[in-house]
Amino acid sequence: MPPETTTDAVPASPVDEVAGADDVTTAPTLGGLTHAGAAADGAPAPTVFDVTDLSVLYSGFRAVRGVKLDVAKNDITAFIGPSGCGKTTVLRCFNRMNDLIDGAKVEGSLKFHGVDLYAKDVNPVEVRRRIGMVFQKPNPFPKSIFENVAYGPKLAGIRKKAELDEIVEQALRGSALWDEVKDRLGKSALGLSGGQQQRLCIARAIAVRPEVILMDEPCSALDPVATLRIEQLMQELKDEYTIIIVTHNMQQAARVSDRTAFFSVDVDATSGDRTGELVEYDRTEKIFSQPSDSRTEDYVTGRFG
Repeated sequence: MPPETTTDAVPASPVDEVAGADDVTTAPTLGGLTHAGAAADGAPAPTVFDVTDLSVLYSGFRAVRGVKLDVAKNDITAFIGPSGCGKTTVLRCFNRMNDLIDGAKVEGSLKFHGVDLYAKDVNPVEVRRRIGMVFQKPNPFPKSIFENVAYGPKLAGIRKKAELDEIVEQALRGSALWDEVKDRLGKSALGLSGGQQQRLCIARAIAVRPEVILMDEPCSALDPVATLRIEQLMQELKDEYTIIIVTHNMQQAARVSDRTAFFSVDVDATSGDRTGELVEYDRTEKIFSQPSDSRTEDYVTGRFG
């Protein structure tokens, strides 16, 4: 079985993180959708993603199978599970990053506001504009700190310096980086520490204001203080964005998420093939206090994984 797809396995261009490509301004919309409005007070949050029987294959090998879940608007959803269970592979399906892997094939249905993201007439560039991603491994452009954050807004047609200055400052403040870099915005982003580079990538994702933010272990390179700031930021962002996060830190999942999906690995007794599968998906409080499946309980209590 190929290992679970990670950010190191398939290096993604920062352009994919920000928008997908320079032709973002001419990419068609997803069925003419606009950003969904907030639900009325007391009304159920609208469903952003509806996933049915989702499987991912690599060169014919089924790495993940039968995933079924839905994601509500303005929820933070956490994917947890042992290494190799497919959680990052599934995360990458939400903005079609698996398209960049030779031999990858996605089966089943993954709908975004009712539109099949894998339909032939859907442009993956537009998908990645609407559904941004923050990767585990920082990947800044070899440009200045300012240009890294301003890149996406410039692609969207923003040219006024005052407007770009405001966007960059707000994004850097939101990622808890402004005070550290405000006096060197013209310096290369490659001169930042690893943790600072990751926070810069988070600022870059925030700057283009996608509807959804996917995060693949975004705090793994950060110190505890910066991690806490990012977790606080997630709570602030959820008022405006829908967030899906992959994390190996169960305490983090319990702290920040509204719903949690636990993935595990099924091993074929005959062939030894290992296939990732979704075991349980529920409100985070229930997953950690009263899980329905014994495998979930074993994982969250530290008996395995």
